[in-house]
Amino acid sequence: MADESPAAAAQSDRIRTSGDSEVATYLEIAEAREPGNVLTPAPNAPEAVVVLDYGSQFSMLIARRIREASVYCEMLPWDTPAEKLNHLKVKAFVLSGGPASVYEEGAPTLPPYVLGSGVPVLGICYGMQLLAHALGGKVDPAPAREYGHAVMRVAEADHPLFAGLASDLAVWMSHGDHVVQLPAGFRVIGQSENAPMAAMADDAGRVAIQFHPEVVHTPQGQELISNFLFGVAGCAGTWTAGNFVEESVASIKQAVGDGLVICALSGGVDSAVAAALVHRAIGDQLTCIFVDNGLLRMGEAENVVRTFRSHMNIKLNHVQATDRFLRDLAEVTDPETKRKRIGETFIRLFEDETRALGQVDFLVQGTTYPDVIESASTGNNAAVKIKSHHNVGGLPKDMKLTLIEPLRNLFKDEVRRVGKELGLPDEMVYRQPFPGPGLAIRVIGEVTPERLDVLRHADYIVMDEIRKASVYYDLWQAFAVLTNTQSVGVQGDFRTYGHTVAIRCVTAEDAMTADWARLPYDLLAKISSRITNEVREINRVVYDITSKPPGTIEWE
Repeated sequence: MADESPAAAAQSDRIRTSGDSEVATYLEIAEAREPGNVLTPAPNAPEAVVVLDYGSQFSMLIARRIREASVYCEMLPWDTPAEKLNHLKVKAFVLSGGPASVYEEGAPTLPPYVLGSGVPVLGICYGMQLLAHALGGKVDPAPAREYGHAVMRVAEADHPLFAGLASDLAVWMSHGDHVVQLPAGFRVIGQSENAPMAAMADDAGRVAIQFHPEVVHTPQGQELISNFLFGVAGCAGTWTAGNFVEESVASIKQAVGDGLVICALSGGVDSAVAAALVHRAIGDQLTCIFVDNGLLRMGEAENVVRTFRSHMNIKLNHVQATDRFLRDLAEVTDPETKRKRIGETFIRLFEDETRALGQVDFLVQGTTYPDVIESASTGNNAAVKIKSHHNVGGLPKDMKLTLIEPLRNLFKDEVRRVGKELGLPDEMVYRQPFPGPGLAIRVIGEVTPERLDVLRHADYIVMDEIRKASVYYDLWQAFAVLTNTQSVGVQGDFRTYGHTVAIRCVTAEDAMTADWARLPYDLLAKISSRITNEVREINRVVYDITSKPPGTIEWE
C-alpha cells in the first residue's frame, strides 16, 4: 500500500472526526491508496498537468491555455486508468466541464487517484460540482440555467488563484447545476449574483470554479489559469518548442534503434515537420514516400516534390497511385467509408513500398492532437467521435508497420513553432492545412476523375484570388467544395443544369473551433464570377457561413 500523501492524510483526519455523511468520501480516499489507484511515474518522466475530459465543448481550450503558459499537459478521458498516466510526472489535475449532472445515475465520476495523488486540483464547472460531490458536498439543479456573461466578486483576494486580478471578475457561465453545500474543509472564495458558491478552495491545493476561464469571454481567464499553474501547483513553465525537439529526438532514437523508417509525406506542415524531426533523430534511416493519390489540388504533386528536394536533404520516393486510390473509392459515397478506404489504401501501399527498401518496421505520420481528439471516443460517451481521420481512425487493424507519431500531442500552432525550431522555410511551416484524404472529402458523393477535375479548377481559382488579395495567411483554411446539388442556370442565353460549388473560408487558432471568414464582398464576387465563367460545369457558387461548432471545417 502506498504512503498516504499529506493532502490525503489531512482529508482523512477531517473525515474521521465528522459525521456519517462523510463516510463515502473517506472510503474513496482509502481506495486511492490501493495499488493500481496510485500514480507511479516512470524515472525521468516529464512534468505535466493532466486535463480529465468530462465532455465539455471547451475541454480542448483548457489544454491550449495550459500549453500557452509553457506548461506541458495532456487531455485524457475521465476514466483513464492510473497506469496510463505513468509516463508523466503529474503536477496537477484539471477537471473539465461536461453536460452530465453529478447526482444522476451513470454520471462520470472522479478517478480515485485524483484525490489519492495529493497534487493540486482545479475543477471547472462540472469539475467543480464533481469535486464537491466526491468530497461530501451537495449539488442540486440551479433555479435557472445560467449561460453567458456574469460578474464574480472575489471573496478571498489573497488566494493565489486571484493574484493580480480585479476584485470583480468578468466571467463566462454555462451551467444548469450548482453547489449548495461545501465539502468539509472548503470555503467560498468567489461569489456571483446567481452563484453564491462560484469558487471554492481548501488548504490542500484543491480549488474549483463554476465559470469557464478557458474561453475568450472570460477576459482574465488566461491569467487565472496561469495563477493556478504557478501559484497553486508550482509548475516550472519550461516547456518550449526547443526542449520538445530535444526530448523527441532522444525518444525517437531509442524507439527506432538501427531500424529503417518510412514517412507518409503529404506536403502539408504536419508531415513535413514530422519528417524533419525524425530525420534529425535518425538521418538516412528515414525514407520519405510521397504518394500522388489523384486526390491532390492542381499542381500540388509537382510543388511538393520540388519543395522537399530543394529544402530538405531527405531521401524521397515519388509514387504515382491515382488509379489504385480511385479504384478503391469507386461508387463510395459515405464519408466515413471514404476515409477508411483511403487510410487502408495508404497503409497497403506503404507496405508494398517497403519491399524495395529492405526490412522496414516503422511508419511516420503527422498526426496531431486535434486529429486524435476528433477521432476519439470513450465507452462512457463523455466525449464522442466526430469523424475518423484517415491517419487515426482509418488505419487497418492488421497493419504490419509500427507507427511513429511525434506530433501526436501538439496543436497546429505548436507544430509550426517546432517547424521553425527545425529550420523549415516559411512556405512549408505556414501553409494552410490540407486534409489527409484530400479532395475526396471535398467531393460530396462519389469521387470520379471528372468530378475531381471540376473541383480542382474551382479550388485553384479560390486560392489564386485569396493570394492576390493578400489574405492567405489571415485564414486558417480556404477551399472549394463540389456539392452533390445541381441547379438551373442561364449562361450565354442558354439554359444550364450545372453543379453547385461551396466556398469555405475560416479563421481559427487550432481547428478545434473556427469561425467563417468575413471576406470582402468584392473578393467573393470575383471568385464567383471566375468560377462560373472558367469552369463550365459549375453555374452556382455559395459561401458557407457556418462556424465550428456546430459545423466542422471540412464538409465530410
